[in-house]
Amino acid sequence: MNDRMMKAVLYDRYGGPEVLYLSRVPRPEPAPGEVLVKVHAFSVNGGELAARAGRLRLLTGRKFPKRVGLDFAGEVAASGAGVTRLAEGDLVWGVLGRTSGFGSAAEYVTVSAERVGRLPDGLDPVDAAALPVAATAITALRDKAGLRPRERLLVRGAAGGVGNAAVQLGRAYGAEVTALARAANLDFVRGLGAHEAVDHRTVRPAELGRFDVVLDTVGTDIRTFRRLLNPGGRMVTIAVDLERPAASLGYLAASVVHGRGRVRAFSGDFKQAQWDDLARHVAEGKLSPAVDTVFPLEETAAAHRALESGGVRGKYVVRVV
Repeated sequence: MNDRMMKAVLYDRYGGPEVLYLSRVPRPEPAPGEVLVKVHAFSVNGGELAARAGRLRLLTGRKFPKRVGLDFAGEVAASGAGVTRLAEGDLVWGVLGRTSGFGSAAEYVTVSAERVGRLPDGLDPVDAAALPVAATAITALRDKAGLRPRERLLVRGAAGGVGNAAVQLGRAYGAEVTALARAANLDFVRGLGAHEAVDHRTVRPAELGRFDVVLDTVGTDIRTFRRLLNPGGRMVTIAVDLERPAASLGYLAASVVHGRGRVRAFSGDFKQAQWDDLARHVAEGKLSPAVDTVFPLEETAAAHRALESGGVRGKYVVRVV
């Protein structure tokens, strides 16, 4: 077998999960400042589903084949020139940078050494693959919202990848956590630490009361949920309404540019400090991985299909080795 080749998941046209296929492509080599990571597992994220379906084609363009996979957990297989912090065999996790696009659905991936961190001792890489998005929740609640003990926190999409981490963190930070989720997932989010779990399909936002912090992982009805904020309240959103992206982005931009600081938006582009934070939260017991189902690499399309169907509890993880 040619060790310069590797398996990777590709697609040649926009569409549903059925467009994904497993192929063999050249194995990348690390450039200076990069590491080559042998991927053990990765998770499936909503943004890559939207990209694969063509909803982001203004950004992703029409050049094919394209790749999927954003985050990863694995081990360092080789290092480029100038990398001293990491060594071959180190267990690491990370997220590909904004300019790198997708591509972790593969046996190997190259990434800047600054964009990966070491796994906490004893954490299995497959479980670890469910946690990189938790760095988003840490940044959202602690850094962007400044969540304080005894404040009321509302988490939209509480059973999902970022949402489940936010529920755990909100409880660990001493907040009173209300979790919005499907009826079938209410016991799940209670088990994560939510003080109150509410079926978002049967309870209207106006019936929820007032909150000091709202974390939105959904992207729709931002104005409606902004109205639930107490004086001095903060809303952080990490999502865009994919049915109306222009309007959604326009509202968020106006919130920032015109000083409506109650709504704050950001997208994760994490480096070493964030990975150190994430590892510390795991080691301190503030965060635990929530893995719904583990799929083999050959069934990446099935993992995409499952996430699109809704109802995920934590993360769908794809095992590579």
